[in-house]
Amino acid sequence: MSRAAAAVAVGTGLALTGTCAESDWSGGGRGSGGDGLSVGVLLPGSGASRYGQFDRPLIERKLKELCPHCPAATVAATPDPDVQQQQLDALITRGVDVVIVSAIDPKALRSSVEAAHRAGIPVVAYDRLAQGPISGYVSFDGAEIGRLQGEALLKAMGPKADGGQIVLMNGAASDPNTAWFEQGALSVLKGKVRIGKSYDTAGWRPENAYADMSGAIAALGADGIDGVLAANDRLAGAVISALEAAAVRPLPPVTGQDAELVAVQRIVAGRQYMTVYKSFPAEVDATVEMAVALGRGKPVGSIATGTVDSATTKDIPATLLPSYTVTVGTIKDTLVKDGIYTIDQICTPKLRSACEKAGLTP
Repeated sequence: MSRAAAAVAVGTGLALTGTCAESDWSGGGRGSGGDGLSVGVLLPGSGASRYGQFDRPLIERKLKELCPHCPAATVAATPDPDVQQQQLDALITRGVDVVIVSAIDPKALRSSVEAAHRAGIPVVAYDRLAQGPISGYVSFDGAEIGRLQGEALLKAMGPKADGGQIVLMNGAASDPNTAWFEQGALSVLKGKVRIGKSYDTAGWRPENAYADMSGAIAALGADGIDGVLAANDRLAGAVISALEAAAVRPLPPVTGQDAELVAVQRIVAGRQYMTVYKSFPAEVDATVEMAVALGRGKPVGSIATGTVDSATTKDIPATLLPSYTVTVGTIKDTLVKDGIYTIDQICTPKLRSACEKAGLTP
């Protein structure tokens, strides 16, 4: 696809996702510096996903705070890796000062990251580490997330944690976080439970997880699944739907990640055991601070807390943040306390009784 066609594709993507209007492309260009800093933001999901609910508005707000007179950031979201590559190519053509990208397919994005580097445009990897000459990286410790999920699952399984059988519902194989999460989970699960089935969920798509879980139930039997380690909340929702459709009773414990509102409500209702809470504001703050510094030609040593290596690049300045387990008994002291959700948001009329039982009262 030509550069011009790519720009059209991004403009179309912006319109579809309800992000900045086409006129926002005109703000700031390479070398404008200072208050003319132009920032491109590419996310892998919008709408009901965590990227639409939390990341996008937080990024836009933090950019406005750090650079109040800068043009509005150009923000685009897509679940398609080819479209995301076209979006990055278009940002390079536009000559933005810096790009924040959460890569759908880090390997596929490598050539565009290299093109940005040649054009003198630093790229900050957000949440997912893309390949190529990345200038900075901010995320959460993936091994810790996997460990939290594995430890919680064992606790929920009780006596069945000794030799019981579980299903691993991992994320997309193309996402390096998937292997990172799995590695952390297996560090506590190996030698304690049997892994009856393990799946890498193509595109992190819930419909694929539903199909895989249905297959696991058919292969292992309704009574042969003592727990499910689902890598995130959207996969957990699909797993639970498949279990309920197969009339599996009682539901085995299911893990999650991202603390999505519907997942928190499932936890209150007793349908999902736990989720992993990651402070998106803290992640956004570090990312935007890095991006603004790099866009202005400044070092990020005071922002990064260490370095990481990708498959292609060594010693990338990085900040890895902690994560927290959320179960029904800790919702109030984590998500509500931090202002992520209010009790009224969580406790719909249908959940009022369960909320009272969980101590979720104003």
